[in-house]
Amino acid sequence: MRLRYPCLVLDHDDTVVNSTASVHYPAFLDAMAQLRGGTDVTLEDYFRLNFDPGFVPYMRDEAGFTGEEFDREYEIWQSWVRERIPQAYPGVARIVRRQLALGGHVCVVSHSVDFNIRRDWAANGLPEPELVFGWEQPHERRKPSPWPLEEIMRRTGFRPAELLMVDDLKPGWEMARDAGVDFAAAMWAHHVPQIQAFMRANCSHCFEAPEDLYAWLFPEG
Repeated sequence: MRLRYPCLVLDHDDTVVNSTASVHYPAFLDAMAQLRGGTDVTLEDYFRLNFDPGFVPYMRDEAGFTGEEFDREYEIWQSWVRERIPQAYPGVARIVRRQLALGGHVCVVSHSVDFNIRRDWAANGLPEPELVFGWEQPHERRKPSPWPLEEIMRRTGFRPAELLMVDDLKPGWEMARDAGVDFAAAMWAHHVPQIQAFMRANCSHCFEAPEDLYAWLFPEG
């Protein structure tokens, strides 16, 4: 069977694992409680601010975090991440295993950290991704920069048409667009109207569940 895309590039949070609701949002609430005395940002609001303007611009420009406060927020976030392993969405493992069984490649570009991504994959019984580019990269090399996808292509020798980026938020779409790579929207983590509307208006491929993505990637089963 010929693969639709020889190289599948997955976002991690809310694409492979259900992590924002179970880990990242509670960590955000903890940080805001310690550094700002609390916040009225809801889970839906949190998804929306990660979508646009993005977490760092929000914390810098709207929450007014200083460099020292960013450092403290990172420590709080990492303490939550170290102690909690999010669950993979049903159906994701089937996608990864089928891609690999057919001789394809699987990589990850995420705003989580390389170590935690690999830990989460192992804990959920997923084969280890070939390449991971996460938050440990310098700021200018994190998505939405196209650098991670360009580096994947440099290391694997694939052309842009041979990659598919799967992500649930705008930074992944922007990265894929700027790298000339096809994009598929993962719509299964949240149902925020602003995000849904943007994805449906701008993405050629939108999938409501991992099973739908599987059927499109591997139409012969």
